Amino acid sequence: MAKAKVNGIEINYKSTGNGTPLVLVHGHPFDHTMWYPQVVDFSDLYQVITPDMRGYGESSLPDPTNTKFEDYATDVLQLIDFLGVDSFHLGGLSMGGQIIMEIFRQAPARIKSLIFADTFASLDTPDVKKGRYDTATRLEKEGMGGYADEVIYKMITPEHVSTMPEVSGHIIKMMKATSPVAAAAALRARAERIDYLNKVLPQINIPTLVIVGREDKFTPVAQAEELVKNLQNSKLVIIEDAGHMPNLEHPEEFNKAAFDFLKHIDNYSESSF
Repeated sequence: MAKAKVNGIEINYKSTGNGTPLVLVHGHPFDHTMWYPQVVDFSDLYQVITPDMRGYGESSLPDPTNTKFEDYATDVLQLIDFLGVDSFHLGGLSMGGQIIMEIFRQAPARIKSLIFADTFASLDTPDVKKGRYDTATRLEKEGMGGYADEVIYKMITPEHVSTMPEVSGHIIKMMKATSPVAAAAALRARAERIDYLNKVLPQINIPTLVIVGREDKFTPVAQAEELVKNLQNSKLVIIEDAGHMPNLEHPEEFNKAAFDFLKHIDNYSESSF
């Protein structure tokens, strides 16, 4: 692991492999290790860059009361500058998917392709927005333990909680290790994000892959279909028997979908993966 001082924070990141850079942005409330199956498979052909977002993992959070959603994207772009990277592929899951929408808004010419996993672009409904604020307050008061034990059954399918103990254990460990203050700051910042559906998606004309778990309860298939409907050059892949984290529930299928998408851009052969 390595750290870089960018945008007023110390950001923790991992850079693995060589080749065209592929930046993967984790969701809430996780850290860069949620991408470990993708790092293993893609680092043979790509420079896979997996940062911890500010406040998550080992990255710092200097001012939780004044954190804007745009800051998470600026952090990543300044990290990419620090690493001397010009253009790159970019993927994100859930909150990470919305962060990469903001990264595109800030630096569209630098991005070769986008991978949106289990995310959505529209604004929250008033009830969902209130729920983010209420959850933020709860986490500050109670910590991450009870929250993690509850939402694991929506992060992955209920069946996978018991049948995939290594996966569910890893997810719970990430959630419980997350700083409640940082998680609360992200929830509030996310609640105030801009309307990416109408302000950003119409501007995206680069190749885009949309992946979603068939049984995702947080961001259902209908929201993935909404993304595709509003993108100019996109493909939808639905991972069967998966919830909100298909990259961990069925990494082989997730990785194949991503590589089949990327190989046409980077001219890799079928036998390369």
